[in-house]
Amino acid sequence: MRDKKTMIQSPLNYTGGKFKLLPQILPLFPGKIDQFVDLFCGGCNVGLNVTANKVIYNDLDENVINLYKTLLRLGHDMTFEYIHQIIDDYELSLASQKGYAYYGCDSSKGLSRYNKPHFLQLRSDFNARQKKDSYNYIMLYVLIVYAFNNQIRFNSKGEYNLPAGKRDFNESMSHKLSAFIEKIQSQNCLFTCSDFKDFDIAQLTSGDFVYADPPYLITCATYNEQGGWNEDDECALLSFLDRLDESDIRFALSNVLRSKGRENQVLIQWLKERKDKYQVIPLNKSYSNSNYQVKDRVSNSEEVLIVNY
Repeated sequence: MRDKKTMIQSPLNYTGGKFKLLPQILPLFPGKIDQFVDLFCGGCNVGLNVTANKVIYNDLDENVINLYKTLLRLGHDMTFEYIHQIIDDYELSLASQKGYAYYGCDSSKGLSRYNKPHFLQLRSDFNARQKKDSYNYIMLYVLIVYAFNNQIRFNSKGEYNLPAGKRDFNESMSHKLSAFIEKIQSQNCLFTCSDFKDFDIAQLTSGDFVYADPPYLITCATYNEQGGWNEDDECALLSFLDRLDESDIRFALSNVLRSKGRENQVLIQWLKERKDKYQVIPLNKSYSNSNYQVKDRVSNSEEVLIVNY
């Protein structure tokens, strides 16, 4: 397995992203994988770094999947041309070239004061735009880069609604995006947009492997605000995983059993009923010597990987 320093990190800052856990997760995956299905791909951190003959990135977020498809189609040069065109057109900062002082800002406080009116104009134009072409999705990428904590959030009307953040399109962002585009263009991959309930497992064989990293039932994330993830969704996913197992298809599920004094009773009961079928592997999310045998631990989430092989 590659050293963490050589791993490719998502160009998007997804809450709950698995990049920091990859050194623990990847060695637990099967040694040989034909098709790897990243069922809730989010930022794509896992699929980018897994070894498989083909990777299927699936997510319910149509905007994000279309952004990935756009990056794959445009390639590096055209993507970066669009990005810099948008930055210039909306007079957004580019401190890596002109420095913070040029914008009347400093590195400690960031660039939000300067960028706010320009960002809000870009956001307004993106939300009003009817044409969903390549330029539209690069507008979205630039919004994410200049948004608060580089997050992705849409309101119930489907409008991007985060405020301006402190950062801009810096060298780190540029490097992550370049590496991402290079990887997906060299990888045998497919981006699909569907609810996991509608994912066709008939296309899978025993040589394939499904990784599920759903929104966690007992925690809250920005991508889980619209409609949320409830017990019905949790039960439907667990039934989906049972069907995979019945079809001799390997899977791994990332989840938390306990977090901040709360328990995922749905998942715990499901595991009790299948204690002889599935293996629960504790993960050290906090990177300290956490004792996961302590049932009522409040300070850390009890993050696990559940596998059927």
